[in-house]
Amino acid sequence: MGESSQGAAGVHGNRESVSGPDRWSQLVLSIAGGDSRALSEFYDEASRYVHTIALRILRDPDEAEEITLDVFQQVWKLASSYDPARCAVPAWVAMMARSRALDRWRSLQTRRRRMTGEMPEGFEPVSSDAGPESTVAARQDQVRVRTALEALPAEQRRMIQLSFWGGLSHSEVAEQTGVPLGTVKTRIRLGMLKLREALDHGQHA
Repeated sequence: MGESSQGAAGVHGNRESVSGPDRWSQLVLSIAGGDSRALSEFYDEASRYVHTIALRILRDPDEAEEITLDVFQQVWKLASSYDPARCAVPAWVAMMARSRALDRWRSLQTRRRRMTGEMPEGFEPVSSDAGPESTVAARQDQVRVRTALEALPAEQRRMIQLSFWGGLSHSEVAEQTGVPLGTVKTRIRLGMLKLREALDHGQHA
């Protein structure tokens, strides 16, 4: 037991004496070994870097914050597969941040189109010349979205309408409604979770 504790102390001591990219590499190496303290230290030092990358893509501090948390969850899962010979740690986490932020951006765009009835780029709107199956499917999608939205509590539905249909940021929704920003964020997140569950359930029903 004493040898194990001494070894762990030695690892932490060596890690703390390293700085810059080399320190991040050492932290990732420790994370790969299951060191949760190293993950906390890495988050403290690198979260702003990751958040900045996500924010440039999403232009929404709240979404960027969520992506930042996602990235460090991935770091915890994938640290053992990190290869320093392929890229430095800053480039490694930057790739994860960009990838997850772009995925989130695409998801948000798709969700907004579904909420507003717009069609994604590359798709033509359903016309009177479309086959009956396409027309019925499109109408069913619109009905499902409206039904799911109407089933939400009024306060959640209003926040989502202002954010997605009105194009307002969370801060702008708070300012317009007089509701505290934290409450706005919570209502939108809860409402979107309920909407997603309702729509997913409808697809598999």
